[in-house]
Amino acid sequence: MINQPAGFWIRLGAGIANGFFINLPLLVLFAIATDEFNPDDPIVSFLMFLYFLLTPVFWKGYDVGKKTMGIRIVKKDGRNVHIGNMLMRNVVAAIFYLITFGFGALLSAFFVIFRDDKRAIHDFIAGTYVTKSSPGEMPL
Repeated sequence: MINQPAGFWIRLGAGIANGFFINLPLLVLFAIATDEFNPDDPIVSFLMFLYFLLTPVFWKGYDVGKKTMGIRIVKKDGRNVHIGNMLMRNVVAAIFYLITFGFGALLSAFFVIFRDDKRAIHDFIAGTYVTKSSPGEMPL
């Protein structure tokens, strides 16, 4: 049962918040440490991958951006996500978006805008959705 799905704009806001509160400070720290500003630094990319993979698993579906916007990722049945969901959501979906040359990502945006359940392609792949419900509000 999909409960209080989060739409496009709030999800976009969460992405922007992650960029501001996580990505940018990490890039600045690495620029200070290496004396070079390189947004494509493989260490930064790996740390960001780990952040997006693990934070929702250990923080009941939240990452910093989602927590800021009051939304979180849950399994389709409302339970908390696990590492398998997040691997599917991040790795398999990224591969799909790459092999479709980004068309899949554009299609995902339209899914979130126009579908009643607001699920993107990566949500279908992982069996998840993004909700406005806090952990205590989820029906059992």
